[in-house]
Order: sequence, then C-alpha cells, then structure tokens
Amino acid sequence: MDIFKGIDFNDSFVLGWSSNDTEITFKIEASIWPDSPHYLSPKPDEYTCYRKCEIQFTDFTSYSGLAEQSSVKPIKDINGSFDYGNIDSLIKTNQGFKVIGEFGNLEIINGKVQLKIYT
Repeated sequence: MDIFKGIDFNDSFVLGWSSNDTEITFKIEASIWPDSPHYLSPKPDEYTCYRKCEIQFTDFTSYSGLAEQSSVKPIKDINGSFDYGNIDSLIKTNQGFKVIGEFGNLEIINGKVQLKIYT
C-alpha cells in the first residue's frame, strides 16, 4: 500500500492499540526510510528515522482476531521502554485487511486505513 511506502514494519514497534465498533488504532514507533515522504534525517543515536504515528482502520463492516491489550505481555527493551513487538504483516486483501503481530491475527472486513504521523 502506497501510504506505507518506506516504512519497515519489521523494525517498527507497536506501543499499544485500541478498538471499538467504528475504529481500530495502533500506536507505532515507525522505522521510516528515505523513500517515504515522512522521512526525516535520523537523530544522532539512530540508524534511520523513527517517528511516532498511528495506523487507524475505520469504516469497516466487522473485525476479528484482535487481542485485548491487557492480555498481551509487553516486551522490555534495552533502554527500559516497553513495546508489543512488531507488525509481522499488514496486507490488503480482497475482503479488507489482515494485520498480524503479538496483538493477534487481525482480520478486518472492508474499511479504510490511514497513517497519522505525530513526531
């Protein structure tokens, strides 16, 4: 998907997620590379650009396979921060989207996806 061009999900970190009947939101620290329009020069202690963002799914018919955040144990990083691993896969399917990670095997029927960059 073009909105994720230049974002390496294998090097990005899931910081949290939430869902309700109208919206699913993942908070991410994204690994962004030069071919992305969201790329900025890396900070001195980074080997690529990392930016906090949200991946938001809306206008879907239904979804299944998403664990409650409280049921997933976070991973403690070397710097003492916590995250929930990576997004192993995020693909558009004929029916909607499939998103796989420590949070579950999420299947979203219909809908649209947005990327919101915050830092």
